[in-house]
Amino acid sequence: MLKTPLALFGALSLACAGERSVAPSLQPSFSLQHATPFYEQHNLVSDGAVSADLVDAALVNAWGLVASATSPWWVADNGTGLSTLYNGNTGGKISLTVTVPGAPTGIVFSGGADFVVTSGTRSGPARFIFASEDGTISGWNPAVAATQAVVGVDNSAGGAVYKGLAIASTAAGVRLYASNFHAGTVDVFDAGFHPVSGGFTDAHLPPGYAPFGIQQLGGTIYVTYALQDADKHDDVAGEGHGFVNAFDTGGHLLRRVASRGRLDSPWGLALAPADFGDVSGDLLVGNFGDGHINAFDLHRRHGKVNRQGQLEAADGRPIVIDGLWALAFGNGATAGPTNVLFFTAGPFGEAHGLFGKLVVSAADRSRGE
Repeated sequence: MLKTPLALFGALSLACAGERSVAPSLQPSFSLQHATPFYEQHNLVSDGAVSADLVDAALVNAWGLVASATSPWWVADNGTGLSTLYNGNTGGKISLTVTVPGAPTGIVFSGGADFVVTSGTRSGPARFIFASEDGTISGWNPAVAATQAVVGVDNSAGGAVYKGLAIASTAAGVRLYASNFHAGTVDVFDAGFHPVSGGFTDAHLPPGYAPFGIQQLGGTIYVTYALQDADKHDDVAGEGHGFVNAFDTGGHLLRRVASRGRLDSPWGLALAPADFGDVSGDLLVGNFGDGHINAFDLHRRHGKVNRQGQLEAADGRPIVIDGLWALAFGNGATAGPTNVLFFTAGPFGEAHGLFGKLVVSAADRSRGE
């Protein structure tokens, strides 16, 4: 058992300063397979409302999910204002729990000297950074506040509602990208938490759609869009309610990845590695609205991104994860294998929480095994 949060952090992240969150590189999509593999869901942790290996009352509306190249998973617990940590190999809970201002959503890892946070006389670069629905962005450094994230950006007075957060390196330095669902913008911040103007617009989006999820994958910023409710605070779920765009790190629109179709308030984003069954190399897009996971082949044919289908269970039906939020593959270390897809969710109307994983089945359902 580690004696202090600082010692824990040393084991998790300080040994890998300069690392970034692990994102698999884009790989070719393989579709010609003799077997018909499927995906098995395993629930690792819940708050008790859903059956899982471990019960943790702090895990309520589990939302953002991130790991450094060697750390365990950090989960943003929107319903309790906490971040809890879990071992991706065992599902066990790590002793550190961090209090986050507001209701946290997206979370990123930063391994450099940027995004300095200050508490009293102590200052240091944030290692894990959280966005919140309260319009704040906060950073955690164990030497600054051992179990508290410290606010670096406060746009609550302007009504900002940050639903997601991404981080990327640019020619001008490291940037944070926060999806401001209320304003319908992607708010960008430099390494000192100062706002940076420009970009992330799409004149062809219909009225009422706003940035919802956001993720940097392979140097591209992917943004999902959901339909706003009357207060512009939450999404309006429904089949066809969603879009996905790809931007460069400067905010220039590269292409429309997906429009409507099976999208339903999409939020989670991940690039599948080369050993993840039928959807290897595809962009995976999780629907918060109906809990399905869509796959898109980014190797465009006839100028279009092709939808490959949805992740299916053994019975051939789409996997459904109630209140699905984040999707992320393991780091090959404490966050689990690189070909295992981990997820977070806020089932039962975001009143409860779930952290689990999806694996490619070793069985062959086409042969009845």
